[in-house]
Amino acid sequence: RTKSVFHRVSIVFVGKIKESFLSRISINNSTFLSLVLISMLVASCHSIRKNDDALQQKQQVVTLSNNTVQSINSIPDVKSMTIKGVVYSDGMGVEGVVVSDGYEVTTTNADGVYYLPSKKKNGYVFISVPGNYEVENDKRLPQFYKRLKGGNSIEQKDFKLTKTDNTKHVVLAMADWHLAKRNEDLKQFTDNFLPDVNATIAEYEAKGVKVYGLTLGDLAWDSFWYSNNFALPEYLEYMNQINCTTFNVIGNHDNNPYAEGDWQAALPYKNIVGPNYYSFNLGNIHYVVLDNIEYINTGASEGKAGKGNYNGVIVSEQMDWLKKDLATITDKNTPIVIAMHIPLFGFPQLNNNGEQSNTVRLTKGDELLSLLKDFAQVKVLSGHTHINFTIEESPSFMEHNIAAVCATWWWTGKDNYAKNHICKDGSPGGYSVWENDGNNMQWYYKSMGYEKEYQFRAYDLNTVHITAEKHAPKSDNNKLSQYADVYAKPNNQNEVLINVWGYDSKWNVEVTESGKPLKVNRISAKDPLHIISYEAIKLNLGGKITPSFVTNNSVHMFKTKASNATSTLLIKVTDRFGNVYTETMERPKAFNYMMR
Repeated sequence: RTKSVFHRVSIVFVGKIKESFLSRISINNSTFLSLVLISMLVASCHSIRKNDDALQQKQQVVTLSNNTVQSINSIPDVKSMTIKGVVYSDGMGVEGVVVSDGYEVTTTNADGVYYLPSKKKNGYVFISVPGNYEVENDKRLPQFYKRLKGGNSIEQKDFKLTKTDNTKHVVLAMADWHLAKRNEDLKQFTDNFLPDVNATIAEYEAKGVKVYGLTLGDLAWDSFWYSNNFALPEYLEYMNQINCTTFNVIGNHDNNPYAEGDWQAALPYKNIVGPNYYSFNLGNIHYVVLDNIEYINTGASEGKAGKGNYNGVIVSEQMDWLKKDLATITDKNTPIVIAMHIPLFGFPQLNNNGEQSNTVRLTKGDELLSLLKDFAQVKVLSGHTHINFTIEESPSFMEHNIAAVCATWWWTGKDNYAKNHICKDGSPGGYSVWENDGNNMQWYYKSMGYEKEYQFRAYDLNTVHITAEKHAPKSDNNKLSQYADVYAKPNNQNEVLINVWGYDSKWNVEVTESGKPLKVNRISAKDPLHIISYEAIKLNLGGKITPSFVTNNSVHMFKTKASNATSTLLIKVTDRFGNVYTETMERPKAFNYMMR
């Protein structure tokens, strides 16, 4: 730049002024040209310094001292914009950060500054934390949002980001906690779940991998908020004992039982836990949290619980926000993870050929699928059902309905029950572990109290005969047989049932007998261990069976037939990532509460 300026100026000075200048002072041509060059260099350096100062003034929006904010540059008001602020890291504005109030969506400019024309209906503004950054936590709760005073005044809300490398990260998806200070739930949570999940976190962190929690709703239990004095604030006390930052999803049981209507019922969650829908990024992956419950709660009033009725739906205002949020993701190869409580699809069914059929059950679910169809990789993580199932709608889209932390609402793990803590489909209570590296995602289901390699349970059906005499001596056989299904009668057909709770179409189930492969059929069936662990014990104790807690038919079941009653079978299950899980099944195999 200096050279070009010198040539331009030398033409003017040397061609037009040189003769007059030299006639007045005693100076030679060489000295003159040197002076011109020096003056131009000084001017050029001054210009560069001025530009650098302007650039620094443009970007240095926050002044720090010992990492403490000393001042934030004044941001001018803009007409009709009611919220403004700066998103910064290390004192510098961060460009391109998505900011929203749940209705309007914008992004920060080159200085990290944003403006929103917000009506402040939700009472907060939040950012979609960008990949490779984190926000400060309130204990384990990420503070990606700021509360608003409301009204027409202009409010400035600034967000501090901390740089981190989470391109490689793990997410623990934990559905349906149902903490309520009943059924020995707090003891089971503290003694069993916490050591398990914190050991998983420690294992990954020892390898230098960032770990984050993601709950999937029904964190507490509305029916016991007031009677047991255990609601969302108490839930947070237990959530904070998990050793990682944890993002939350609202469930139907996280609404106020004394409030009628969706908006009022969700207010405690918004005020205590945070926004009920939002997005964030970890590494290359864009996560979206949705509230897909329209809570009606007919008949509720202060001090009186309503019916707890609700619709499973993504309401229009939330769908409008989601369209705007997804529009900020211009690279359609970006993996998208949708986290919500109620599943998008209903329970999968098998036809006569053992092929799975899927049906969208969530209201406006087809609209959600349409919004996501252009992305190369979409995962939906849901809970609510307390069972595991997987839906593969297309090569780019999968839903993973994840079984419950509380299993069957903490019943089977009680001291006077089976102490085996299993869900309605026979899956052990647990959580899903997602290992993410760039755009690559792998996952497995982690059963509470078991090694990660525990991915199936096999039954020798010759030993599975559910009777009142064996499993509910204080009840009668007629009552138990209503729940015992096909297991109420003895089975001497040398059949083996295999429950593979993480199964999807890329898994393979093989059984060999003395080196000879046996035919394995996928079937829909009930898990017999859950029947004796919940229904049978409940009847034996004279308790009332809750219909929604009883054993489900599940499609991750497989059956094979051995040649005799005593042969040893090799069961080999291979998941979609090539991991192999085996059992050498010596028969007869005992059927009891603690079987694997």
